[in-house]
Amino acid sequence: MIFKLPIEETLNKLLLQEDTDKDKKITKEDKGPKKFTISSKDGKDYEVKGTYFLSNLLQELALEKKLGKSEAIIPLHKIEEAPSSRISRMIKDYFWDDLTRTIDEKGLNAILSDDKTSGGIQRLYVPHDDEIGKAYFKKIQKQKGNVQVEVLPENITSEYVKSINTKPGILALKLENDKGVPFVVPGGRFNEMYGWDSYFEGVGLLLDGRLDLAKAMVDNFCYQIKHYGKILNANRSYYLTRTQPPFLSSFIREVYETDTSIGLDWLSSVLKIAILEYNSVWMLPEKRLTSNGLNRYLAEGIGIPPETEPEHFDEVLAEYAEKHELSVMEFEEKYASGKLTDKDLDTYFIHDRSLRESGHDTSWRLDDCCADLNTVDLNSLLYKYETDFAHLISVYFNGELVDGKGVKTTAGFWSKRAEERKKLMNSFLWDPDKKTFFDYSIVSGERTNFESATNFYPLWVQSCSKEQADLLVKKLCKAFKAKGGILATTKAAVEKLAMGKEQKQWDYPNGWAPHQMLIWKGLLNYGFEKVAHEFIYRWLWMITRNAVDYNGTIPEKYDVVACTHKVYAEYGNVGTEFDYITTSGFGWMNASYQYGLSLLPKNLIISLDKLEDPDTLFSKT
Repeated sequence: MIFKLPIEETLNKLLLQEDTDKDKKITKEDKGPKKFTISSKDGKDYEVKGTYFLSNLLQELALEKKLGKSEAIIPLHKIEEAPSSRISRMIKDYFWDDLTRTIDEKGLNAILSDDKTSGGIQRLYVPHDDEIGKAYFKKIQKQKGNVQVEVLPENITSEYVKSINTKPGILALKLENDKGVPFVVPGGRFNEMYGWDSYFEGVGLLLDGRLDLAKAMVDNFCYQIKHYGKILNANRSYYLTRTQPPFLSSFIREVYETDTSIGLDWLSSVLKIAILEYNSVWMLPEKRLTSNGLNRYLAEGIGIPPETEPEHFDEVLAEYAEKHELSVMEFEEKYASGKLTDKDLDTYFIHDRSLRESGHDTSWRLDDCCADLNTVDLNSLLYKYETDFAHLISVYFNGELVDGKGVKTTAGFWSKRAEERKKLMNSFLWDPDKKTFFDYSIVSGERTNFESATNFYPLWVQSCSKEQADLLVKKLCKAFKAKGGILATTKAAVEKLAMGKEQKQWDYPNGWAPHQMLIWKGLLNYGFEKVAHEFIYRWLWMITRNAVDYNGTIPEKYDVVACTHKVYAEYGNVGTEFDYITTSGFGWMNASYQYGLSLLPKNLIISLDKLEDPDTLFSKT
């Protein structure tokens, strides 16, 4: 059955009847009759029933209106589409394109005019050694008049970055043939390319046949390493001293092995840059490499991170203000200007920026201690770099590669590096009594005992033994399973460390897409298919149930205990603010849905479309 509907008339009637809370969505919280009659092309009436089908009708009308049409031709199968099919189709056909940006003449307005600009001035910072970029953007500055192009100095210091915190701007990325190399943003208020978000988005892009876009993001990462010295937290001026969790080797490998016709020249080029990043960002002694041979996050920078909400640090600053006998406002002004110094507070902000470098901003696991920790997640990811380098050099370059400095490197060298790291991880991070991995403090000389989903990264990178994997999976199922998937941290860990304190967004009861995706693959790596399928189902069920009840909403974050996007969280919940239809969702949430569907057996997808409760479903098995 096909319906031919006047868009404005139908939209107005539908919203008037069903959108009782006037939020331009049809959700389970609306109090309408939950049924609406439309007519088919041959004049037959049809009653659309229920929140989900009514919201689908609203979305299809909105899509047709966006195309400039006055009349919509809508087949019944799009109104009554199975939930998993519809969500997946929307991600593939709409979300990725809506989240794609370029830094060039065509794409600058969308990026520079967001709420991160200062005083209405649209600033673009260009590396001092990018001659193509400097010429291109200076030309645009002359033509547009509303873009201020700034060339960065050769030596980017923490003092320099602090000096431009009051003049924030976007950082240029790669140009090819006078066009910006595209990238995917997380969603909502984010208009920049984020570090580890991009890898997970890439997983979804490759599943959806968008090799072009995934490869472009690898190319932009390599541009960042070449011109900014690191993969940036994101390409904003205040992130110049901060990187993010290292996923480049995985990104390169997955892009290339999706289609090797990309060519060995490309693989050789990006692999050399990844090795450069490994050596120059992660392996400098007394920086991110500690004396025991393991690594830590250590972001540089001075003072209060400028991207945070205005009142984010009030509780911390109040303590220091009292110590210096000042009001919080007076203390903050004097500290920010450099008129007053406090070494203890300086140290606190080193930990805070390092916590943000870890991607886990924020968690009680890392609060006021991050730079002192050899974390399980970081050392697992660097083990993956080493094994990826060994694999790629062995398989595609006959066991040896001349790196970017003309030095020969071999697969054997990287395999040995990985084995050495594995031994260190087992020595410092593995707790034989508690039978799990924990972060290790280089200050106390002890493991932290903090229960975090990041403790299971060794499953993904395959650095643990089968015996360790068996023990980890028992721990995972006992302490981290929630109705909606895998907890970011356990309740016990947070209560032990932060009883009565504010909730952090990367802690219990929340769950996050990257943790789910890495742990699913880790479980499959060690043959735990049933466990993996259950965790995948729980996560997808929560997303699907929420989308069905809330007009297709795909948000940034979830409370996986209550299975809701209505969470208390720092910085809000991106992906929940839209009219009629979301055409973007949230980057790594979209990817987790596509990835989960690709791994889930057909019988469980059938159960998913029926929205069978996971607790009931898995109590039968």
